[in-house]
Amino acid sequence: MSTHLLKRHTNRRTGPALPLHPEVSLQLARVHEVCGPARRNFALWLASQTQGPVLWIAPSWEADRLNPDGMLDFADPARFIFVHPRRTEDLLWCMEESLRAGAVPLVIGDLPAAPALTPVRRMHLAAETGGTLGKAPLGLLLTPGDGGAQGIESRWHMAPAHAGTRRRWQLERRRARALPPVTWIATQTRPRAQLELERKTGTSALTAP
Repeated sequence: MSTHLLKRHTNRRTGPALPLHPEVSLQLARVHEVCGPARRNFALWLASQTQGPVLWIAPSWEADRLNPDGMLDFADPARFIFVHPRRTEDLLWCMEESLRAGAVPLVIGDLPAAPALTPVRRMHLAAETGGTLGKAPLGLLLTPGDGGAQGIESRWHMAPAHAGTRRRWQLERRRARALPPVTWIATQTRPRAQLELERKTGTSALTAP
């Protein structure tokens, strides 16, 4: 077991989206949420499907930091710019301003708790503004537990489901506009390989408001 831790198409109904798999895509110029114990793996998977720098915003008081050796299984650590604000409110401000600038295609907020509705709405508007200045950025909120950020475009949950030396995760789409909850088993056959998704039958993902 290795160390712990896109091309663009247009959806005529929702606008430009970043595809991770034929069944999984995230709309650009919007903010999405990922929760669960493997949420950072999801973020690295997403980063592997983008080009250019990735801005990762996390609290300065958190002792845990991403391990470059583990990141290598998904993406080049040299692409990442890490920002560590000292106050909770600065986390959201940094993310909002980064999306508004439109200079970075992927902005990740590794948050200690789910944000309220107003800052999420502000981030949506900032991402839309950033899209008018260049390529539309994507905002990703990483939240602990089962998440619960209000007003997000979609909510995902990812948890380890490794089997021996097989790198596997259970991925759930818990909330998305006009799309039902779905559960997949995601498998990575080798480092830097695209995740292979197999829809899990006989179960349904949990729904959340």
